[in-house]
Amino acid sequence: MRRDSIFYHLFQQYPQLLFDLLPTSPDNAADYSFNSVTVKEPRFEMDGVFLPPNTGVPGIIYFCEVQFQKDQRFYERVFAEAFLYFYRNRERFSNWQSVIIYPSRKIEQNDIEPYLCLLSSEQVYRIYLDELGDIRQLPVSLALLVLTTLEPGQAGEEARYLLSRDTATVPLFSSQTLVNIVTTIMMYRYEDMSQKEIEQMLDISLKETRAYREIEQEAREKGRQEGRQEGRQEGRQEGRQEGRREGERSLILRQLTRRVGELSEVDRDHIESLSLTALEELGEALLDFDDIADLQGLLEALA
Repeated sequence: MRRDSIFYHLFQQYPQLLFDLLPTSPDNAADYSFNSVTVKEPRFEMDGVFLPPNTGVPGIIYFCEVQFQKDQRFYERVFAEAFLYFYRNRERFSNWQSVIIYPSRKIEQNDIEPYLCLLSSEQVYRIYLDELGDIRQLPVSLALLVLTTLEPGQAGEEARYLLSRDTATVPLFSSQTLVNIVTTIMMYRYEDMSQKEIEQMLDISLKETRAYREIEQEAREKGRQEGRQEGRQEGRQEGRQEGRREGERSLILRQLTRRVGELSEVDRDHIESLSLTALEELGEALLDFDDIADLQGLLEALA
């Protein structure tokens, strides 16, 4: 599961989520924006930073790392990136804080002695999601973060419970916002499940959710980029076209399996014989498919 992608989407759309994890937050927390940044010479790719509004008045920068895999040099990298970026942009920021999100303590690197002074300071917050408490007793925002850590059997039940929560008293979340966030989490967590299976799990329709369309669009673009890359490696026009067609075809077959279930051999053969132009048309149309009849109708039209 691509948990870094889940958190990237959540923080990008709703940056206020971060501040619900912290004991204090800046007065202008609602004005912060979430971005990924690059620090050159040496080159570092940072998962994400929460930047204060660029009003000319220095503000606090929040470095955020989501770490779901064991890395015995994690703190070496995190603090090197943070300090270098802060140094390079010192005039814009008055101070810094670092927020590190773990699913549990067992993921943290073993040797933390060189960093005890930082880890015990008020500038570094380590969040262990499994220690936040009962998901049903937590505020909606924190419950959503805990949802990313649950085992499949429990995740579906708790996701349905969260969708039933009353969001009227939570300024950040409308009912539709909550649906978008929950579907984002569940679709990234269960990439091998079809749309209908996820809909049955959540007891909702995903078709009109923003999360679903964004993920589908991201997947289509990724497939096209992979196809173009394969074509470039071939070094010939024929190779480029075939590489793009193969990438598009592979992506469409995966998406169709999620939306309408397993395809028959006849339908698969038909799709594999389509031209690149026809595949791209199918890739756009499948977002509106409800069942296998929609697919077969379009295939007949493309024949």
